[in-house]
Amino acid sequence: MLMVTKKPNPFFFLVIILNAIIVSMSQDMQFPTCDGNGNFTINSVYQSNLDDVLSSLTSDTSIRYGFYNQSVGQTPNQVNAIGLCRGDVEPVDCRRCINEAGTRLREICTNQKGAIGWYDDCMLRYSNVSILGTDPDTRVTRWLTNPSNASNVDEFNQGLNRLLDQLRTEASSGGSFRKYASDNTSTGLTRIFGYMQCTPDLSQNQCYNCLNTAVDAIVKGRRGARVYYPSCVVRYEESRFLNDTVDLATPSTPPTQASPPPPPLSPSPSGNSNTTIIIVIVVVATLSVVLVVVVFVCVFMKRKQKQQRHPPENLVYEDGEADEISTAESLQYSFGIIRAATDDFSENNKLGQGGFGLVYKGKLQNGQEIAVKRLSKDSGQGEQEFKNEVLLLARLQHRNLVRLLGFSLQGSERLLMYEFVQNASLDKFIFHPTKRSDLDWERRYKILGGVARGLLYLHEDSRLKIIHRDLKASNILLDSQMNPKIADFGMARLFTHEETQANTSRIVGTYGYMAPEYAMHGQFSVKSDVFSFGVLVLEIITGQKNHTFQNGVVIEDLLSHAWKSWRDGTASSLIDPVLKEGSNSIRDMIRCIHIGLLCVQEDLNERPTMASVVLMLSSLSLTLPVPSEPAFFTHTSTNPEKPLFKEYTSSTSHSGDQVKSKSRSSQRSLASDISMNDLYSR
Repeated sequence: MLMVTKKPNPFFFLVIILNAIIVSMSQDMQFPTCDGNGNFTINSVYQSNLDDVLSSLTSDTSIRYGFYNQSVGQTPNQVNAIGLCRGDVEPVDCRRCINEAGTRLREICTNQKGAIGWYDDCMLRYSNVSILGTDPDTRVTRWLTNPSNASNVDEFNQGLNRLLDQLRTEASSGGSFRKYASDNTSTGLTRIFGYMQCTPDLSQNQCYNCLNTAVDAIVKGRRGARVYYPSCVVRYEESRFLNDTVDLATPSTPPTQASPPPPPLSPSPSGNSNTTIIIVIVVVATLSVVLVVVVFVCVFMKRKQKQQRHPPENLVYEDGEADEISTAESLQYSFGIIRAATDDFSENNKLGQGGFGLVYKGKLQNGQEIAVKRLSKDSGQGEQEFKNEVLLLARLQHRNLVRLLGFSLQGSERLLMYEFVQNASLDKFIFHPTKRSDLDWERRYKILGGVARGLLYLHEDSRLKIIHRDLKASNILLDSQMNPKIADFGMARLFTHEETQANTSRIVGTYGYMAPEYAMHGQFSVKSDVFSFGVLVLEIITGQKNHTFQNGVVIEDLLSHAWKSWRDGTASSLIDPVLKEGSNSIRDMIRCIHIGLLCVQEDLNERPTMASVVLMLSSLSLTLPVPSEPAFFTHTSTNPEKPLFKEYTSSTSHSGDQVKSKSRSSQRSLASDISMNDLYSR
């Protein structure tokens, strides 16, 4: 009997190769979030435990239901991690996705103890606190919404609601191995595909409640939407996005015996030639199609990578024209949700008023407190500044940066929604006659370190390189633990990592904090922010505003007085009197004055980078260089507290009392976004 050996199909291998290429070029992680539970020390026990838990999380290859959990170490160095794959993902792809998520989160969150991030196929979360068996976590919420409305909204919503109700019931009824449901439904000429999933450690009620909260957050009537919580996910689309059903048997369920293959067929001699010709034609055609697809994918990814290396100027540069905020679409709320959270912007919820509108306190349906900026229709802040803040903060995740929770655009209404920070802004404490005593040296030192790490993240450690341009005490918020958070990015500028300096004819910022090269010539760089940080350091230690330092009966600027005191060996006289009482840290305070003077030196090349500043603050044994004379700013009749809505150009003239010495420049500022001391004070 003649046996024919079946030759490998070239198309089969091409499909595998193409699939591998596409997988390797898949989209980056969505919404990587560092949970802010604290930092760990490099080479510490916690880091070792984190490395162990991430490397071993998916090591059990017998797990086929897409849920992994692992704990390593003992309290306080215990690390807990969970990984969850979408219910239609093959086990091998699931493990690959979770491992990639671990690598990506470690890159983004560096030395932070907790993090969470989502890919299309999986979610990974690790933390130093317990994760399993707790109530659903809805504090971290991420959205993606299709900007297009359905063709028939009412009919679409009716079908969507039926589908979501069905999926919510089915997913929450799942067992302890998997809580997942997927299906589709027809609404007129449209078909809607959807799925819901919870981490299987949740009880039926916990899962149902989590999914119910997620469904409530969906903006109905859109052609597609996703809501991501750490404990559950909801997604629907008008097109198919799920894989074919995967057999995800639990370890206790033995795999079914595969059916034996059918016996090979004997070839027909008469059809041999025709079959060969057909195979050749199919293979050639397939090769052509695959080649075109591969070239298209490669060109697309190359352009995407180039755009990432050189971000389009019209996204965040101040002179650009950005028509869309699609990259921040995931944070968009309906106007009605935010209006309801603030009780229709009632007077009782009003926190304050700034140059660009009113600020309200609110509470979402899940109980989370928020602060909402309602920008006035005639505000000085343009559309571009609003988009700047949304686009920048949507990409930034750091415990020392204020967290943007969402925004809304509806007609002329523009709203920004932030996390509510309990203790207002730094200036409400250090410049207050009684509250300043609440900030002892330990807390002030902690604030200095946190602000320095936040700036370092902006300058070097984030995926973007950002110059804040308006760092000041009123833009530093303090949470319930007095941890600092840098706020107000409406005036920030985005650099590529290859750029070191830029020029502008539009000077924005605040009197007394701007570096001389920026105030006089419009030149700004990371060293401009370093200068502002130096001014802030001196303010925190002295408890005095930089432009109204009281030296006996004489009022002079803080930088001038600080330099004279340092030069004369009387730096200890600068220290806030409330810090001296019973303190044995005078030497550390003087060291910080030293660091502040290094940051405000005349020559920007002599100022340290924020990486060096962080090192100086963390290593008290490090020898500091001797500072040179700083840029002086004399007190003038200009009211430094008053926002100046004026654009400064290189041709602007200055009167004699406004310009003194080689860098004694007057400064003009466009008021930054609503002052954050208005945002969080009641």
